[in-house]
Amino acid sequence: MFRKISLFTMSAALLLSLGLSAHAAESMVLKRIKERGSINMGHRESSVPFSYIGNDGKPQGYSVDLCMKFIDAVKAEIEMPDLKVNLVPVTSQTRIALMANGTIDLECGSTTNNLTRQKQVDYLSTTFITGTKIASKKGSGITEIEDLEGKTVALSLGTTNEKAIKRVAKANGINVKTLMVKDHPQGWLAVESGRADAYASDDVLLYGLISKSKNPDKFQVTGRFLSFDPYGIMVPQNDSLYRRIGTVTLADLMRSGEAKKIYDKWFNPGPTNINMPMSATLKTAFEIQALPH
Repeated sequence: MFRKISLFTMSAALLLSLGLSAHAAESMVLKRIKERGSINMGHRESSVPFSYIGNDGKPQGYSVDLCMKFIDAVKAEIEMPDLKVNLVPVTSQTRIALMANGTIDLECGSTTNNLTRQKQVDYLSTTFITGTKIASKKGSGITEIEDLEGKTVALSLGTTNEKAIKRVAKANGINVKTLMVKDHPQGWLAVESGRADAYASDDVLLYGLISKSKNPDKFQVTGRFLSFDPYGIMVPQNDSLYRRIGTVTLADLMRSGEAKKIYDKWFNPGPTNINMPMSATLKTAFEIQALPH
């Protein structure tokens, strides 16, 4: 008994001498953030209104605001109020790899939490619920995926939307031509320029792209949901202490009503006039995830 207590005391003294909290020592992510003196925040550049570049050249949006709350909690945990935040642009193709290899410590965008991705990364609480729909020019005759027979749809590589369109088209025998693009701006440009008849993505992102286009009245979002996609802030795998800091932060925001205020700031109607009041489904998700202390 005496030997175990002595070893514990020596370990605690060593942690203090290194300037690390117990949690920071137990969490590999907190440890590397502390030692590096900075936290690497992955962000999207055109996922309106979740994470996109503002007029000041910096990322902004709903997910970015939530991530900054998480970062504030990390600063408090490791007692580094002046912790530097490194901004790392990511795309749908690079975000998971950069998280899995330790380049980024959190990702703020429009990333769906699914079981396949959980083999490589982890997620905080659900912050948005959306699904795959189709955007096209008004008068195109496109209202459902069946109307894409023989037509071209633009799809972003590595997204759940790509999988959803291909799965539904195959299951229903629909001959759809695909144009693969690297990101949302390329997909949208394909529709505007006529290279593609439609662009398939999460409905909220499509509304965001339309709201930022030169002629919003010329475009439409139509069809049934072809997939359901819960968004979450992505974090590294196998670090429950680090993930818990984010889970607690979001639970507190959801319980206090602050998360709803942040949502309304960007969606109701939001700076791009996207005008999407919080759905009953997301409201219920917030209530369920507002875990008690």
